[in-house]
Amino acid sequence: MILLTFNIINNKKEFKKNFSIDDAANLEITQKNTESILRILELHNVLSTFFVEITIADKILPLLKKIIGKGHEIALFNDNSSFKEIAAVKQKMEDFTGKAIRGMRQKKETHSIGELKTLGFNYISNIENTNILFPFKRLKRSTEILEKNGISVVPESISPYSQIPYNDFVFQVMPMTYYENMVFETIKNDDYVLIYLNAHQFTDFSKYGFAIPFYRKFNTGAKITDKLNDFLSWANENELATSRMKDYLF
Repeated sequence: MILLTFNIINNKKEFKKNFSIDDAANLEITQKNTESILRILELHNVLSTFFVEITIADKILPLLKKIIGKGHEIALFNDNSSFKEIAAVKQKMEDFTGKAIRGMRQKKETHSIGELKTLGFNYISNIENTNILFPFKRLKRSTEILEKNGISVVPESISPYSQIPYNDFVFQVMPMTYYENMVFETIKNDDYVLIYLNAHQFTDFSKYGFAIPFYRKFNTGAKITDKLNDFLSWANENELATSRMKDYLF
């Protein structure tokens, strides 16, 4: 099973000289990137889970309703938001969409499992910080899904043989043939593979002057769009099932 997930996070507002955009324009880029992802998923008849960063979630409610309308799952992405902020945004999203928010993703364990359970979350999907070296650092840890205090804790997937994690940057730079072999071996070993990409990877950085490291620009924009298309075509051709997080877990 392939658990394909996307993090809806704005580009960082760090710019090259003589370039700047306001918050509204930055958010518009994120929304356009997300709509591009939705078109690709619809083309390949694939359902996914979108983790929405808490500070922008209540600003894109119509987009979130559109995502749900196409059959995808909405969950939350926490980047240092307070417990009170998480509770307020979760309630607002549920009231607007009419759907329960069951999943949470964090880069750092800012809030405990006990705290998140009180807010009605059923699963946690935490991910690691990535820089130019970490994505290819070989890791040795369990990828087993655990139950803690009534919540499913889903670790970041790792290739069982190469020990390379399935983070956003690895998908971006890894040759597709090698990546596909990783997916095959991981599903055979673990029965599932959790993959995540970030909406900002679909930004056309030749058009916008965001100040990002050179290696983060590689295979972004139209190139990562093509790469995702190719990957989903390969998955369908090889009859590899895909699933939303909540369907696989529950």
